[in-house]
Amino acid sequence: LDTAMVESIMAYPAATEGSGNAILEPEILADGTKEFELTAKIVEWEVEPGKLVEAWTYNGIVPGPQIRVDLGDKLRIVVHNELPMGTDIHWHGVSTPNNMDGVAPLTQPLIKSGETFVYEFDAEEPAVGMYHAHHHAQMQVVNGMFAAFIIDEVPLPLGQTVSGIEIPADLELAAEMPMVLNDAGNIGFSLNGKSFPATEPLVVDEGDWFVVHYYNEGLTDHPMHLHQFEQLVYAKDGIPLDQPYFADTINIAPGERYSVLVQADRAGVWVWHCHILTHVEREEGMFGMVTAIIVNEA
Repeated sequence: LDTAMVESIMAYPAATEGSGNAILEPEILADGTKEFELTAKIVEWEVEPGKLVEAWTYNGIVPGPQIRVDLGDKLRIVVHNELPMGTDIHWHGVSTPNNMDGVAPLTQPLIKSGETFVYEFDAEEPAVGMYHAHHHAQMQVVNGMFAAFIIDEVPLPLGQTVSGIEIPADLELAAEMPMVLNDAGNIGFSLNGKSFPATEPLVVDEGDWFVVHYYNEGLTDHPMHLHQFEQLVYAKDGIPLDQPYFADTINIAPGERYSVLVQADRAGVWVWHCHILTHVEREEGMFGMVTAIIVNEA
């Protein structure tokens, strides 16, 4: 590998303040319920080096913190609203009772500025879901109020043969990551709340397998392309596919989620980007929905 190139790619994210997707740890209550705390608030967010924007967030980060739970868990999610307007939270792709669906004023009262609301439901079905505001969504969601919500793990196609390639039955993952796509508001064209060159690359070793969960929280489609690697699409919207398939470019529409498995079988620094070119290039060069995978030599 070109050490100078790797250092250059890593330097921009390291020098840019703020990082999203942190896993939110719950408090375990006496009856075993997992209680999570979310605070909706506005913060200053460095979306690319030196560019600070007003972001609408959960717990001050973009994307908001990941909620990861096990099937059967009882959940209690306490939401504090520090925004200058009302809000709510919809659990997209997650099974909930009607009164917990998070759509004010149809299923709950609006969470007004300064108020707190508690969502309570059981993790009844596996999900690669997401949570986001549903009130004034064109302001709140595109400006940062979105995050991953995962219940259990979607089964990998272990031991299966897909297009003549056998997926090892004893495969162990080196990494699993949500990649949340956005294209509007103050955050703009971004991957996990950052615009290139502030996007953080994935670093793995040659031969490693990794999983990516794509989430489109934007307003338009994004065909995601990974140079030199085939992505094995094994689930859509958290539901395992009967027939997984390989693709080098996967189109993700707004609201959709795709889960892919990839083997990093060649060393190098490989580009990973949306293939709508206006989402990744401007007059001065690359920006927006571009990142990289760094594969270290074995």
